Amino acid sequence: MTAAPQPRFLVLFDFDETLVNENSDDAVLQALPGQQLPDWLKNSYREGHYNEYMRQILAYMAEQGVTPHAIRSALESIPPTPGALALLHFLQSHQHDFELAVVSDANMYFIETWLKHAGVRHLFQRIFTNPASFDDAERLVLLPFHTHSCPRCPDNMCKQVILREYLALRQKERGTPFQQVFYVGDGANDVCPSLALGPRDAVFPRRDFALHSLLKAEGTKFKANLIPWSSGQDVMDCLKKIVEER
Repeated sequence: MTAAPQPRFLVLFDFDETLVNENSDDAVLQALPGQQLPDWLKNSYREGHYNEYMRQILAYMAEQGVTPHAIRSALESIPPTPGALALLHFLQSHQHDFELAVVSDANMYFIETWLKHAGVRHLFQRIFTNPASFDDAERLVLLPFHTHSCPRCPDNMCKQVILREYLALRQKERGTPFQQVFYVGDGANDVCPSLALGPRDAVFPRRDFALHSLLKAEGTKFKANLIPWSSGQDVMDCLKKIVEER
């Protein structure tokens, strides 16, 4: 029996302000009484330690009596980025060409809740993000994804390490590398993985967001094709052309 053909392309998505049109960590604060954090908690943030800061926020929300249902409702109300669902539906119709994964510094509960609500969780082979689950006291407990030695990235996650390890794993499993890798993102923590891609690959930075301006400033360190997007339709139009050409 002939094995099913392997997808030729890998598409990696950030989550916040890429698949969804808000930062999920901010959106979940709508579940708080008063819908905002006290100043002492806001002022506790340390650069490069956002995961630790978010753990404090989730603990505070539990202390304020915020229920799992309220958190889930806040997450499910986050709007998709314009054109994101159309893009995902296009990719679903070409599953033999594209393998999809999420690489995000949000957390597993936030991402899976939203993707399931949107009906698209099954499209993603892997979700690389910080572990999060409710404990017996119904507190959402957040953990760091991993440790690493990259000076560019926050202490809990280097997306380039994730990208390189996943590409090596999938090449070993598939017996062949992907023809091209596409990275869709918006933020400063998407720069590091973008720099690992080669001239056959492409990075889609959200237009006028941090990733767009930061990659333009990288010069010769950045080797992939740079294709800015404002809507998921922009990404879809580009991927359609690639499918049709090959």
